[in-house]
Amino acid sequence: MAEFKVPELGENVASGDVAKVLVSVGDTVKMEQPVIELETDKATIEVPSSVAGVVKEIKVKKGDKVQVGAVIFTVEDGAAASGASGNGAGKAAAAPPPAEAKPEPKPEPKPEPKAEAKVVSMPPRQPVETPAAPPAAPAAASNLMPAAASPAVRRLAREIGVDINAVVGSGPAGRISQEDVKEHARRILSSVGSAGAPAAGGVAARASRPMPDFAKWGEVQREAWTNIRRVTSEHLSYSWNTVPHVTQFDKADVTALEELRKKYKDQVVKAGGNLTVTAMLVKVLATALQKFPQFNASIDPDRGEIIYKKYVNVGVAVDTDRGLLVPVLKDVNHKNITQIAVELQQLAEKARDRKLTVEEMSGGSMSLSNLGGIGGTYFTPIVNWPEVAILGVSRGGTEPVWKDGQFVPRQTLPLSLSYDHRLIDGADAIRFLRWVVEAIEQPFLLSLIG
Repeated sequence: MAEFKVPELGENVASGDVAKVLVSVGDTVKMEQPVIELETDKATIEVPSSVAGVVKEIKVKKGDKVQVGAVIFTVEDGAAASGASGNGAGKAAAAPPPAEAKPEPKPEPKPEPKAEAKVVSMPPRQPVETPAAPPAAPAAASNLMPAAASPAVRRLAREIGVDINAVVGSGPAGRISQEDVKEHARRILSSVGSAGAPAAGGVAARASRPMPDFAKWGEVQREAWTNIRRVTSEHLSYSWNTVPHVTQFDKADVTALEELRKKYKDQVVKAGGNLTVTAMLVKVLATALQKFPQFNASIDPDRGEIIYKKYVNVGVAVDTDRGLLVPVLKDVNHKNITQIAVELQQLAEKARDRKLTVEEMSGGSMSLSNLGGIGGTYFTPIVNWPEVAILGVSRGGTEPVWKDGQFVPRQTLPLSLSYDHRLIDGADAIRFLRWVVEAIEQPFLLSLIG
């Protein structure tokens, strides 16, 4: 017998919820065949099988939470060998010995002890995670740069309940060592009081109030949060409590932009995309980020540094049935609007089909949230930490505008720019927003300056 266990799922992903089991007892499983869907903190992943054979026992069901190294199902190796040979029962009988020998090396992954270690370390993780929140952003449906750490260091962090992204590395280029992880854990524990409560003064020090018993007033229904909804909540709470937000508003005349969009939309459809206002705004932001480099930056308070990014990647919020996901379009400063429109449509479809990878949601310079398709006038979007700005777009409309001595009907688009006031002053923010408005109102400007 051989066991299929949850493999490493990605950067700092230690567990997931079983969204769907794709095999049944008695099925013949091949190597690399998708056998289970796991919903992690960042995406839904189809996990391929690392074993082959006939499924004998399935140890999980939909909704179960499983950790890396947990056993999902067992297979009979002999059946795998016969299936691989495909030459009848005679060869199937001869096959078991080599297949039987295969489980021998199987213990080499030995995640079993790891799984036990996780179970043992889970209780302390509750108090540990609370004070850990201020220095680190939770892994989210948003854009987090992967921490520079080896698999062994990541394993240690998981086993002792430390978020690897919260650890400050002492090695070259910020690389994290095992000693860095241990030191981080020691600092967390030192901030925990004797009763297990976080030390006062941090964001996480706020006491949690007990929920009232709503059932006293009528019927209620309880549903568990999905991983994505939970992590979105944690990430946005951290962003709100970390970033001193300011939001500025403006309105752009998009009459000329809309004429161009309608004129060329069929051409973009033929290329496989959809020429939306969002796609055009991504290009506007790409150019603006090059002109205003402080918007393409992040703050590292632990080191007292500002990190200026030489790349230009724009995250676009996508509304899905599981909550908000933010795929990131990479190197948009080197792409034309048609290429952006095609890529944006592909990423949005992957987000709704639960096919986005962790990499496709990482590495953003700035984010864009367009709620215009739903409605509203203005809103105050929350900065997607560790970015320092986000542009919100609301529903456009037609209104009278004073132009050339008379009121004329013009199409306008409300814009909301939220930014991190630690790095960006109000004057810089309004200059950025006015530049964006002018680029929208004069589409030729993009071609003129790149």
